[in-house]
This record gives sequence, C-alpha cells and structure tokens, in this order.
Amino acid sequence: MSDTQHNELYKRIETSFLRQGLMQNLGARLLRVEPGLCEVSLPHSDRVTQQQGSFHGGAMGALADIAGGYAALSAAPLEMEVTTVEYKINFLASFVGGELRAIGRVAKAGKRIIVATAEVVHIDASGKQSVCAVMQQTLVPVAKTY
Repeated sequence: MSDTQHNELYKRIETSFLRQGLMQNLGARLLRVEPGLCEVSLPHSDRVTQQQGSFHGGAMGALADIAGGYAALSAAPLEMEVTTVEYKINFLASFVGGELRAIGRVAKAGKRIIVATAEVVHIDASGKQSVCAVMQQTLVPVAKTY
C-alpha cells in the first residue's frame, strides 16, 4: 500500500470515527489504521468506570466494537459504512488506571458479512500490558448516509 493509499484509508476511518459521539464523549482516540486492522485507545477516567473504579465492561465492549468495526470498514467498499449485527466478548480481567487499547482485525471479509475480532489490552503506568478482553463480531456493509 502506498503512502497516499494509506493516508486515504486513515482519513476515511478518521472521518467516521470523529462522528462517533460515544467515542468522543468517552475520550477514545484513533491510533492506527491499516488494511484489515484498527487500533484505538481509551484512557482511564471517571467517564468509563464502574462502581469500584475499574474500567466498565460496557466501555471495554464499546472500544472492542469500534476497533473491530473500523477494521471491517477498511475492508468494505468505499461508498459503504458498516454496522455491527452481533458480538460476543469475554472479559478476562479488570483494571484501574492506565489506558485500554483495542486492536481490531478482520478475520474474513465477504460481500454480505464481515467477521472481525478485537483484543483489548490494559497498559499500566509502567508500560506493562495485560489482556483484559477478547471479542468476535459480525458486521454488515450498509449505505453511507452522510
């Protein structure tokens, strides 16, 4: 992939990502986009915690859904967006502080459905990484309306 193609792909994903009110409200950031891959981060804050101060499972699920979804969008036709039909997530551990990073990857991109996965990793202040969730999702291409 040329630099120009990579920049166009990143811009496509970024344009959609910046329209995500939930991600903006939670403070998520788009970190990396490659064909079939997307990485996003979410810093720990009061916006994303559950009652005991650790990252809320809903925030972890949303981050995984976004990472897998944008990995899928990178494999969808240019005139399309994607929407999640279903996902299954396993929460493996909970953490306080630091940040979460979700890396979404396309497992299979077909014409009618796209299957993606995401791994959510916690990174603490020292840089130690620990897997805290894994997700698999099914997405469908839909008409772009903006």
